[in-house]
Amino acid sequence: MMKLLLAVSHAIDALNERIGRVVLWLVLAMVLVSSANALSRYALNLSSNAWLELQWYLFAAVFLLCSGYTLLHNEHIRIDVVSSRLSRRTQVWIDIFGTLVFLFPLSITIMWLSWPIFMNAWVSGEMSSNAGGLIRWPARLLVPVGFFLLTLQGVSELIKRIAFLRGLIPDPAGRHGYPLPEPLRKETGAAQ
Repeated sequence: MMKLLLAVSHAIDALNERIGRVVLWLVLAMVLVSSANALSRYALNLSSNAWLELQWYLFAAVFLLCSGYTLLHNEHIRIDVVSSRLSRRTQVWIDIFGTLVFLFPLSITIMWLSWPIFMNAWVSGEMSSNAGGLIRWPARLLVPVGFFLLTLQGVSELIKRIAFLRGLIPDPAGRHGYPLPEPLRKETGAAQ
């Protein structure tokens, strides 16, 4: 059973890795749109709400669609003041607790509550209230999709942590080549 779960975890990791690498290019698009918008506004005295809203949509896409990618690479914000002094196994138990008690309820609730908002925007053809603004449903869709990807990655991380506790895989925190602090490297047997 654990082999099947680890295969599911691997597939989720691959999905979020692919999406993250594609969506990261939107940062470049966002910078180009922002630069072109500022240049046209200040140098040519031309302004467009559509370009400004496109910036916001791109930022939302990067932030929401890369949340699973961020969790996959263990780059999310955490406060390790206390947990960094605990054993790696205890840290993994804290990760499991946080995933079950905080991540899943929050992300599933936001996904659940944002879906009707997207559907309403889709059915009504909601447009921006700004003159020349964009349609709203693409931005509304980013919320449930982003939190779905985050929830999927949470499932993957949960599987990997349980497999680690059972001694089936090495420490998932060291899987991307990020250097672990010296005490963790010794404890987990991870290479530099």
